[in-house]
Amino acid sequence: MMEKGSKIYVAGHRGMVGSAIVRELERQGYTDIITRTHSELDLTCQQAVADFFASERPEYVFLAAAKVGGIGANSAQPADFMWQNMTLEMNVIHSAWVNGVKKLEFLGSSCIYPRMAPQPMREDCLLTSALEQTNEAYALAKISGLKYCEYLNRQYGTDYISVMPTNLYGPNDNYHPENSHVLPALIRRFHEAKVSGAESVTCWGDGSPLREFLYVDDLANLCVYLMNHYSGNETVNAGTGKELSIKSLTEIVARVVGYEGRIEWDTTKPNGTPRKLLDVSKATGLGWRYRTELEDGIRLAYTDYLMHENKLRR
Repeated sequence: MMEKGSKIYVAGHRGMVGSAIVRELERQGYTDIITRTHSELDLTCQQAVADFFASERPEYVFLAAAKVGGIGANSAQPADFMWQNMTLEMNVIHSAWVNGVKKLEFLGSSCIYPRMAPQPMREDCLLTSALEQTNEAYALAKISGLKYCEYLNRQYGTDYISVMPTNLYGPNDNYHPENSHVLPALIRRFHEAKVSGAESVTCWGDGSPLREFLYVDDLANLCVYLMNHYSGNETVNAGTGKELSIKSLTEIVARVVGYEGRIEWDTTKPNGTPRKLLDVSKATGLGWRYRTELEDGIRLAYTDYLMHENKLRR
């Protein structure tokens, strides 16, 4: 159990997940939160990470740093996604072990599960069949991180846990036109179409894939909860247990943004995994439940987008 004065390092605090974890820790009254920007600490540099842990000696670590992107970015840059994510994960987890960190929480992604896994996906379906090709490199890096945590627990008795979130959205999301995930990409696309008066918006695929979405502040609440209430080698899924089609999602985003034109589909583009719904019975069994319904969360995300729109365009 973390004390309010425990020394807590949040890796990736400027990202969507890391910033949400910092907000949640502050909300709950934790007072000694350590952060470093990329310019202050390059997590892919083994020596720099080793020096940081040796000097700062954090007691608890939330590993939320990652190179992330949507289908397009993952397909175009698989080597970059694998190297950067695997390197920074191994550096942070290894240095945490070397320096006696009391507990570490590794943030993964639901893309670690097989493309055709039984739905909803349970934690124990990991590595039972082939991964989705469009983000295989990212998934393999995340699997390596969670397995390294598991192996350290088994071999050295550490208390390192892993959390696998479903699709996330919310404040500080990435709205880059090529490198963002589906929901923030839709928010930006529909907003720009509304502003320009475009008659139609074209989306990738045919709209049939089913997806689940979790508001990032709800994930952060779970992350802190698990750090205080869960230990074990098996990962914990983080989601809502609810799904909808990408077609339905686009209609909700258009309604929230206020776009009234046509929505068209480019079926020459990939759909990605046909269905991704997490079994969240383990998290709920531990006493946790999400709070933010999808349309309410999209409204909050759109407000955040509008607040940062000028910065996003630079």
